Amino acid sequence: MKKIMIIGFIGLAMGFTACKKNTDGGMTKMNVKITDSPGAYEAIYLSVKEIQILTSDGTSTLAVGPTPFNILNFRMGKDTLIASQDIPSGNIQEVRLVLNNTGNKVKIDGVTYDLTTPSGQTSGVKLKVQETLEAGVAYTMLLDFDAAKSIVQTGSGKYILKPVIRAIPNAVSGAITGTITPSASNPKIYAIAGTDTLGTVSDATGKFWFPGVAAGTYKIEIQPVSPYINKTIENVAVVTGSVKDLGTITITQ
Repeated sequence: MKKIMIIGFIGLAMGFTACKKNTDGGMTKMNVKITDSPGAYEAIYLSVKEIQILTSDGTSTLAVGPTPFNILNFRMGKDTLIASQDIPSGNIQEVRLVLNNTGNKVKIDGVTYDLTTPSGQTSGVKLKVQETLEAGVAYTMLLDFDAAKSIVQTGSGKYILKPVIRAIPNAVSGAITGTITPSASNPKIYAIAGTDTLGTVSDATGKFWFPGVAAGTYKIEIQPVSPYINKTIENVAVVTGSVKDLGTITITQ
């Protein structure tokens, strides 16, 4: 059975009001996951307040899921999702991991110690990232925490958390766009792959948009109002990290 999802442009715009749009109006789905490189500790609890992503269009603040969490539970290829949000597309310049003032701890030989992180408690741990986010493409930002290098013992027996983290952005979907002319044909547009169907409608200018589309080959069916004639476009290839632009599609009567 086909699974049909109708995506309205008005609904999309309402759903994005929590984020500042860029000049092109493009948005990107960003999932943030965290993983750990092994360290000689029994547990490391991180209490993350928020994640800030600085792009060419400004700063987006992502709320983080339940914390604190033991980062050592996510080693050897394991990871966990800590934030997910739509942010303005554009060039990423920096990612900041902002920690809470309390709740960061390390467990060594059965004893739990508080961790202090002066820089992380103020403006955040700054991670330099160079990546262009395409509108409509979903991305996963993997934060690779190096436990062995991130904890420093002081001469007084206390422990300081100086996070050593790599930020690795990866596209996990593609997108399809195009423009229907004449726009008065008011078509419904479907992207079909096997038994799965995505649906949308064009806006007042005839433009349509399928964001977050899995890589694969699709058939595009365009169903305008009468007296215009249906149109089908075969073999539309979607590649992860790219937007497939079908250009201007003319509908006839």
